[in-house]
Amino acid sequence: MFDLIIKLLLSYLIGSVVGGLVVRRLFGGVDLRQEGSGNPGATNAWRTQGKLFALCVILIDILKGVLAVWLVPKLNFGLPSSEPILSPAWLMVACGAAVVLGHCYPVWFRFKGGKGAATLVGVYVVLAPKVLIPIVVVWLLTLWLTRYVGMATIVGAATAPFYFFLYEGQSWTEPFAVFAVAMALFVLFTHRYNIRRIRAGTEVRILDNSRNSD
Repeated sequence: MFDLIIKLLLSYLIGSVVGGLVVRRLFGGVDLRQEGSGNPGATNAWRTQGKLFALCVILIDILKGVLAVWLVPKLNFGLPSSEPILSPAWLMVACGAAVVLGHCYPVWFRFKGGKGAATLVGVYVVLAPKVLIPIVVVWLLTLWLTRYVGMATIVGAATAPFYFFLYEGQSWTEPFAVFAVAMALFVLFTHRYNIRRIRAGTEVRILDNSRNSD
C-alpha cells in the first residue's frame, strides 16, 4: 500500500512541474501566468511567446507523462515486500492519471495548471504509442475544419477509447480502455470553458491572435 501511495504521489509531483515556468527559468522570458489567458500551457505560450517557446513547453509536458508511466512504476523504495495491490498495467494507468492531475492542478502553483493534453500524450507514448496515430490525425483534421485548438484537443482525446475498443478489442474493464475513457472525459472537463466560448462565439481560432483564451 505504501509503495503505491509513494508512486502515485511522485507521479503527481512530476506532473506539478509546470513546463512554461521551467522554460522561463532556463531560457528567460515572461511568466505565462501574467500573459494572455494566464494559462501556463502550450497554447497560451504559442500565442504570447511564439512557436519555439511553445515547443519547449510541449516537450517538457510530454516528458512528464513519459517519466511518470515508464520510470515511476519500476522504482523500488525498499519497503517490506507484500502482494502488489495493482497489476503492472493498472499501476501504469494509475501513475498516468496522477501525472495528468498534477499537470492540471499543480500543488506548487495554487492548483492552477494546464489542461492535460500534452502530458496525456506523454502517457500514451508509453502505454500505447500506436494510439497516437489516430489521435494526431483526428486532432489535425478537427483543427483544420474548425480552427479551434480546444475543440481539436477534445475530439482527439475522445479518439483513444474507440482505438482501444475497436482496434485493440479491449473491454470496458481493461486498464488502458478505462484510462482512455476517463481521460477523454477529463479533457472534456478541463476544456469546459472553451466549449462555452465556442457556443458564445468568443473562442479564439488558431489564426486569430486578436483575443486570448485559456
